[in-house]
Amino acid sequence: MHKRIISILLAGALAASAAAFSGCGKKEEAPSQAETTQSAETTAASESGGDNSARISSGEFKNAVNVEDGAILQAFSWDFNTIKKSLPDIAAAGYSAVQTSPVNECLEGEDGGMELYGNGKWYYHYQPTDFKIGNYQLGTRDEFKALCEEADKYNIKVLVDVIANHTTPQLDKVSQDLVEAGGGSFDTLFHKGNAYDIKDWGDRLQSTTYKMGGLPDINTERPSFQDYFLKFINDCIACGADGFRYDTAKHIGLPDDPKENDGFKNNFWERAVKEVDNADDLFIYGEVLQGDNDRLADYINEIGRTTSSSYGGKIRADITGSFVDTSTVSEYWIGDAPPRIVTWVESHDNYINDGTYLQLTNDQIALGWAVITARKDGTPLFFSRPYLSSAEKEWGMNRIGAQGDDIYKDNRVKAVNFFRTAMIGEDEELVNPELDSTAIIIQRGKKGAVIVNTSGELKTGFDINLPDGTYTDRVDNKTVYTVKGGKLTCDKPIAQNSVVVLYNEGYTEYAPCANVGVAADTEFTTDQDKTELTLTLENAETGKYSVDGGEATEFKNGDRITVGKPSNGNVAKIELTAENEKGLPTYERIEITFRETYKVESGAKVYFEKPDTWGDELYAYVYDPDVNENASWPGVKMTKESDGKYSYTFDKDWNSPLIIFNDGDTLKSVQYPQDNGLKVEPGKTYAVQ
Repeated sequence: MHKRIISILLAGALAASAAAFSGCGKKEEAPSQAETTQSAETTAASESGGDNSARISSGEFKNAVNVEDGAILQAFSWDFNTIKKSLPDIAAAGYSAVQTSPVNECLEGEDGGMELYGNGKWYYHYQPTDFKIGNYQLGTRDEFKALCEEADKYNIKVLVDVIANHTTPQLDKVSQDLVEAGGGSFDTLFHKGNAYDIKDWGDRLQSTTYKMGGLPDINTERPSFQDYFLKFINDCIACGADGFRYDTAKHIGLPDDPKENDGFKNNFWERAVKEVDNADDLFIYGEVLQGDNDRLADYINEIGRTTSSSYGGKIRADITGSFVDTSTVSEYWIGDAPPRIVTWVESHDNYINDGTYLQLTNDQIALGWAVITARKDGTPLFFSRPYLSSAEKEWGMNRIGAQGDDIYKDNRVKAVNFFRTAMIGEDEELVNPELDSTAIIIQRGKKGAVIVNTSGELKTGFDINLPDGTYTDRVDNKTVYTVKGGKLTCDKPIAQNSVVVLYNEGYTEYAPCANVGVAADTEFTTDQDKTELTLTLENAETGKYSVDGGEATEFKNGDRITVGKPSNGNVAKIELTAENEKGLPTYERIEITFRETYKVESGAKVYFEKPDTWGDELYAYVYDPDVNENASWPGVKMTKESDGKYSYTFDKDWNSPLIIFNDGDTLKSVQYPQDNGLKVEPGKTYAVQ
């Protein structure tokens, strides 16, 4: 099935600037109980709900021992080796866990193309072909294991995004091992309801047994499938995984949900949560997008935790609307369910399907993140946007495997992450200063406070629940605030779109962090044989770069280098490294795509011979590498020239367009070709090969 059909299907299924920091060395510590070294006694205290010191790691950076007490980085489409090399950055930004994209064997779409969207797709790793570790997008089982081993050195937990309830729609790519585990045929691997598409999302039988968005629905109640799937989960654990996010969890039945008459039990969740290795130590949560009959509270009780998609939507609306009133921010919108939830400002589904890349600036992401992360309840998940993405360039560098944008280690994000760890066990109070609903204070006991200001300058002099004394803003590490008699003052107002983080006890100062990258206006695709890059460097005298695995060469901030098209492909890989004054590294991977280009002028015409099994109305779907299209799928209706022969005329000039012929029936995948489009050759008559 073509990429754009799948994108539409997944959208329907999944939808119901401050300086950046990287690896930093400890510079000085303010003495506090929260900075004691972890020991067997403190670990035991952590497990029994002991004091703060019990739940802060003894590593170089103060990460939370328990995932729920810290923050999670969603390393969206980063490969295993990239995550491994980025662990110093992740730890230095205060995350306690990193979540990978799905590690299972998956559909190799478009001949293994590695663009996030274009010649390759991010969502192919959400189309399992088998439940075994390793795929062409993220890496091998050995590389996953090496990542987990390295993460242990930084006290970072590794969470794995897993899919249990569907396979790829391209059934000829599903492994025979999986089919055998599912009973020996596709009829037994999938639910009987897989013959139908979900029409009523509130109908629990449809929601848990029918086909979702064209993705075949696995019979997750079949014991032989469960055994096979849990073997995969246990292999992940054996490699070092510390927990799991279950994709589309609400489409797997709860114990008392209606089910098909097949003699099996709705016991998938009981087995997935309890009958796995190290069950008591795992952090497991399910993606339960809120909507009709989602049974969120029941999923929380059954799995342990779920997402809270409605709260994310509310936070986005509050931040963009500059209305952070305590009455709206405080309510998680999960009804009577316990707040064992994973919160976010945006997820990859929001970014891609809901268009939040257009709705939220990086500043607004940082503001929203400060709100959800400073709070006591919920475990915040930070979605790593594509590198150097923007409202104009949704996909940024547009490469699977490389790091995301540096906003994940922004000063504001980092400061709130470490604040969260320091505030473990402290109660929360949300306050609008002077009843100003454009700003909010998240107070944690009498130990610390985070101030988020969304609009205009915020004058100090308002009440705050901190002991008298002086406090340095941990975001910029220079602005000093004074508390006297319960009033907070500063010699300057708090700027618009600002985050202020105030606490003393538990704070540790780290040396400034090195950071490497390329200029913000970099073009990551070119039709030339070479291109010039401007390299950037912060908090280090020199860095090093290498091209396609070649010898490392020193560079300084602002240096320009010329990169040529590789002799063995069309993508050049540039790796950048640097160390801060404490010798801790930072890493960035840049990829430049060299494209073969051609032009098609307005008025050009192509023809297509219709197969006998196709419908009588044909369409031409035309798109280019920049994701322009002639119309949304299925494209533009073709002209019938004669029996069995149709034509399409281009009504504008195109650069390097590709074309797909189809009869508009998205459910049956009646199209040619099935994957990437064909190069346009004016005057040519195309036929199915």
